Amino acid sequence: MRPFLLSLILLLAAPTTLAAKTILVVGDSLSAGYGLRPEQAWPSLLAGRLAERRLDYSVANISISGETTAGGRSRLASALRQHKPALVVIALGANDGLRGLALDQMRGNLDAMIAAAQQAGARVLLAGMRLPPNYGPYAEQFQAVFADLARARKTVLLPFLLEPLASRPELFLPDNLHPSAAAQPLILDHVWTALAPLLR
Repeated sequence: MRPFLLSLILLLAAPTTLAAKTILVVGDSLSAGYGLRPEQAWPSLLAGRLAERRLDYSVANISISGETTAGGRSRLASALRQHKPALVVIALGANDGLRGLALDQMRGNLDAMIAAAQQAGARVLLAGMRLPPNYGPYAEQFQAVFADLARARKTVLLPFLLEPLASRPELFLPDNLHPSAAAQPLILDHVWTALAPLLR
């Protein structure tokens, strides 16, 4: 009986000991929840949605306010080793653009991040950004980087992370740059449209 009982115990214990797959979010203040409580940011809301739907995923949000693509690139390797994610959401570039940094460098950083995540066996969702029209031709070239990379790396693209808020100033904090708590569920719903098909 003892071998049978041992097998039964192991069988019953197996579902609770299997680790959930991880979604790694690598972003800036827009994903770190600048000005908000951590649980209000959209990646935290994502974790709640996954739990509600009993999807076997956890969320590791390593986003940092002020982060650039160079900073994200420098931190990604250790994050991939630590979290071993099944899916990586890359939501960087806004600070590069607002500072007018060289787009070739931004492209190279994002490309290296996508490649590293894919080589680690993770699926990638690239979240694009846009700049105000007063940035002129630079704004158009900036936006094109995301589409070009997604096409070249054959990865999923969410063209504009803040699409649902673009024409709704009331959903931003007084600085007019960072989304409010009320905006976070809208961002989650928008991200979900691209993310959900990748959950397998």
